Amino acid sequence: MANISSVIKAIQDIMRKDTGINGDAQRLSQIVWILFLKIFADKEEELALLDDNYKSPIPENLRWQNWAIDEEGITGDKLINFIDGELIPGLKQLQGTEKENLIAGIFQDTYNYMKSGTLLRQVINKINEIDFNSSSDRHLFNDIYEQLLQSLQSAGNAGEFYTPRPVTQFIVEMVNPKIGEKILDPANGTGGFLTCSIEHLRKQEDTTEDREKINNNIFGIEKKPLPYQLCVTNMILHNIDTPKNIRYGNTLSQPITNISQDQKVHCIVTNPPFGGIEEDGIESNFPAAYRTKETADLFLLYIIAMLRPDGRAGVVLPDGALFGEGVKTRIKEKLMKDCNLHTIIRLPKSVFAPYTSINTNLLFFTKGEPTKETWFYRLDMPDGYKNFSKTKPMKREHLKPIDEWWNNREEIEIDGFYKAKKYTIDEIKERNYNLDLCGFPYEEEEVLPPLELLNQYTEKRAALDKNIDNVLSQIKSLLEVK
Repeated sequence: MANISSVIKAIQDIMRKDTGINGDAQRLSQIVWILFLKIFADKEEELALLDDNYKSPIPENLRWQNWAIDEEGITGDKLINFIDGELIPGLKQLQGTEKENLIAGIFQDTYNYMKSGTLLRQVINKINEIDFNSSSDRHLFNDIYEQLLQSLQSAGNAGEFYTPRPVTQFIVEMVNPKIGEKILDPANGTGGFLTCSIEHLRKQEDTTEDREKINNNIFGIEKKPLPYQLCVTNMILHNIDTPKNIRYGNTLSQPITNISQDQKVHCIVTNPPFGGIEEDGIESNFPAAYRTKETADLFLLYIIAMLRPDGRAGVVLPDGALFGEGVKTRIKEKLMKDCNLHTIIRLPKSVFAPYTSINTNLLFFTKGEPTKETWFYRLDMPDGYKNFSKTKPMKREHLKPIDEWWNNREEIEIDGFYKAKKYTIDEIKERNYNLDLCGFPYEEEEVLPPLELLNQYTEKRAALDKNIDNVLSQIKSLLEVK
């Protein structure tokens, strides 16, 4: 059995020698498509043993077993020419069956960045040391895969696709999906929420029919190629043989009025992109009263529309979604009219460090009945931690205070500040749907990069200006009445 960690490190070291690869994002992209083909090849071996009539969706000359297995196989320029001229173009052109379409989708925006066929052969030989049909190799690789996903955080903007595993686990556990229910992540990134959902469902599994229901009811959408590839690979590693319901595209491109009842789902667990602006025209897919180009706001509207009656959601949103005015107020009003927004968890600032220091929150709601009251709970930093970091990341155990509080809720006040408190819908309406409640009473001074500091200042100033305009408008109305 190969030492998986040392194999992955050796692959990364080999790639660093290649002049064609520029930076972590390209190195990760290169690893992913090669790993996908190896994992798919090993999965096919398993399927062929179970089914004598199994037919591969990949043409014979492009199958991993026929060009990658032999250590003395093609190398140098011949290998590069085969990859660039036959393999990737051939896989892009597959069409017909679910598996053919899946593979074609994976390779639509895939490129070979390596220039040296000799180094590429060394990478392939290293990957061949891993047997994905070995339960021990697969188990160990799942841990390494988590490390690969975390490396996205240092790969430029790709870091937006990684949500810390303790957060995904907590959200899935609180939403509690059941076998037979449709589960969706409309911004699935690398598949963290979906794999946590699969693991949660497998604990309920009793029969092969249950396994089939799990396979058929996991849904995801991702608009960027690298996380899409990572997610599909992640699904296969979690025994979703054909992740047909993981779609490559822009979730927000469908008018929400066109969402059919059949498309709607029982559970949504997601961390939609925030801080981003959508391309021109996307906002026209939403009712006029809620139109905005801000991605997080549009995703919240989409999530409300996609839930079935009694459907449940756990969503990560930034602070701006809680206290924002204008369109944000109308969206919050719609959320609390259409859904029971029963819980908001305020997270410490550094949960998503080093990708972002923006304050984030977990919103839990159920579709089909209006909000009567909302509980707020502030999760403080654990003892001994000033901030979370790469070397001291958040752990699932740090969320245990919420576990203990969740089913036996009571108000908590510390040093004159509420850590947990219930607010009625009337109290929230009086605040003009400002949900910035049970926040952190003080914050450690933190030195931020200049651009991030400027963006944070602009966001806070815009919110403050709107509040001032609102107060001035009310004063003017009072004066006009007199």
